[in-house]
Amino acid sequence: MSTITVKAFGTEAQDKPLHSMDVQRRALMENDVELEILYCGICHSDLHAIKNDWGGTAYPIVPGHEIIGKVTKIGSKVSKFKEGDLAGIGCIVDSCGHCHQCNDGEEQFCEEGWTLVFNAPDKHLGGVTYGGFSKHIVCDANYILKIPEFENLGAAAPLLCAGITTYSPLKHWGAGPGKKIGIIGIGGLGHMAVKIAKAMGAHVTVFTTSPDKVEDAKRLGADEAVLSKDQEQMAAQKGYDMILDTVSAKHDVNAYLNCLTVDGSLVLVGLPNEPLDVGAFNIVSGRKSLSGSIIGGIAETQEVIDFCYKHNITADSEIIKMQDVNEALDRLEKGDVKYRFVIDMASLSN
Repeated sequence: MSTITVKAFGTEAQDKPLHSMDVQRRALMENDVELEILYCGICHSDLHAIKNDWGGTAYPIVPGHEIIGKVTKIGSKVSKFKEGDLAGIGCIVDSCGHCHQCNDGEEQFCEEGWTLVFNAPDKHLGGVTYGGFSKHIVCDANYILKIPEFENLGAAAPLLCAGITTYSPLKHWGAGPGKKIGIIGIGGLGHMAVKIAKAMGAHVTVFTTSPDKVEDAKRLGADEAVLSKDQEQMAAQKGYDMILDTVSAKHDVNAYLNCLTVDGSLVLVGLPNEPLDVGAFNIVSGRKSLSGSIIGGIAETQEVIDFCYKHNITADSEIIKMQDVNEALDRLEKGDVKYRFVIDMASLSN
């Protein structure tokens, strides 16, 4: 298969900084779309992958899975897009397309395994896929999203991961009018969850360990904010239908299970490196559930993009140049961002 050479930013080892490199993309096939990448968000999952925190990282790695770009070329059988359209790519760039889950629009649960936009086996070229920290990308049109004309286009990029990661479980567990929803943590995921749950019509409470984030939670739209280190405040929290847990470090989930109503669910979307300890009595008392969720399918990702456009929701973002990406990753590791870094890809020269 013929290839094209694309400028990207990546690294060959977990202890080396990201730097400019060339990668190969496949030449356009009949159902492919080529995008010039305009913006790419930086997710905590990118940092985990770069550092090989979860194991299995194949180097060199080019991360990035919150991609907004402009269509530059289309394959001969593509009718969904035309040159010049705004388009987006999230986590999923391929799946089997015929299993029960794919047929139901749940490609993230593909029974044969879906293909991640970066660091996954490349079915076409061999080796691994390369992500959005690059100038161009080629993808099957079936896995590309239509992007409306957001006023702040760069701030919309995190909807491709942080947006769908929080929207999907909030929708699945019925967040809406009359529902009491908790959000644990205000970071890249948590701040999006607050905005989306509030737009759905739910009563939203944020649980945070940081006193300085209490007021910020209310600015984001939360009805209440609770300091989770304050035992008196925590003891008063009861009757939650669902609590969305966005924390990616080890923490005590039992305190939040005790806040749930009968048949309530604590839903994990954060990905701690270590197992979480769960007391059996905290589950069986009240028929509670400890559940989890991971991104969403292509149709639901389009749904959250359209929902956020309708409700004027984007991520609170700090737009950076590609040359500052290593500093941004260091700051992200320290939690020094409110609440998402987004790379302006115009800063990456051809």
